[in-house]
Amino acid sequence: MEAGVATQRARRLRAAVVRDYVTLTKPKVQSLLLFTTVTTMYVAGTPSLRLVLLTCLGGALSAGGAGAINHYLDRDIDALMRRTADRPVPAGRVSPRAALAYGVALGVASFVLLAATVNVLSAVLAAAGLLGYVLVYTLWLKRSTPQNIVIGGAAGAVPPLVAWAATTGRLSGSALYLFAIVFYWTPPHFWALSLLMKDDYERAGVPMLPVVRGERETRRQIVLYSLLLVAVTMLPFAARLFDGIYLAAALVLGGVLMWLALRLSRRADKRSALRLYLYSLAYLALLFAAMVVDARV
Repeated sequence: MEAGVATQRARRLRAAVVRDYVTLTKPKVQSLLLFTTVTTMYVAGTPSLRLVLLTCLGGALSAGGAGAINHYLDRDIDALMRRTADRPVPAGRVSPRAALAYGVALGVASFVLLAATVNVLSAVLAAAGLLGYVLVYTLWLKRSTPQNIVIGGAAGAVPPLVAWAATTGRLSGSALYLFAIVFYWTPPHFWALSLLMKDDYERAGVPMLPVVRGERETRRQIVLYSLLLVAVTMLPFAARLFDGIYLAAALVLGGVLMWLALRLSRRADKRSALRLYLYSLAYLALLFAAMVVDARV
C-alpha cells in the first residue's frame, strides 16, 4: 500500500515538473506563432508534410527557448505581478539557472535542427527572432520605454520569415508583407492586454503605455495602430500576392477590428479591452487562413 502511494506521488511530482517546463516555453503564445508559420508555408509554395513538421518543430524550439530565457530574466518583475507570480521561476518550482540553461538548450537545438534538416537561412532567422526577443525586447526595451512592444514586436513577427525561407530557400518582398502584418498587429493586440493588466505593470515598475502615458492615450494609440494595420493588410492585394478572397476577408476582419477599437476608445472599460484582445487573436488567425484559401483557390 505504502509503495503504491509513493509511486503515485512520484508520478504526480514528475507530471508537475513536466508542466512547469512546458509552461516555461509559453505554449499559448506559441500556438498562434506556429499557425502563422504553417499558413505562410502554404502561401509560399507546396511544402511536404515533413518540411512543415520540421519547420514547426524548429520554430517551437526557438520560441520556447526565448520564452524560457524570458522567464529567467523577468523573474523579479514576475514575482510582483499577480498574473505572473505563480510562474515556475518566481514561485520557486524551477531554479533560475535551470530555466536559463533550458532556454539556451532549446535555442541551440532549434538552430541545429533547422540548419541540418531545413536550411541555414531559416535557422538564422529563427535565432534572430530569439535574440531579438531576449536581448532587444526583454533586456532593453521592456524596462526602458513605453514603445517597447512597438519595436520589440519585430521578434514576434519573425515566424512568417522563417516559414517563407524554409519553403523557398530565400526571402522576398511577399514575405516582408506578412512580417509587416504581424508587426503592426502586435501593438493594438498587446496594448489591449496591457489595459487589463495596468495595475500589475505599475506595481512592477514596467513602463507599459497605460502606465506611462495613461489609458486614454493608450486607447488612442490602439485606434491609430489598428487603422495602420488595416492599411498594411491591403498591401499584399495591391502587390497581387492575393486576390479577391483575401481582400474580402481583410476588409471584413479589419472592419470588425476598427469597430472594436473605436468602441474601446468611447467606452473605456475593461470589458471592451478584453473583447478587443480576444478578437485580435482570432483576427490574425483568420486573416492568415484566408491567405491560404486565396492562394490555393
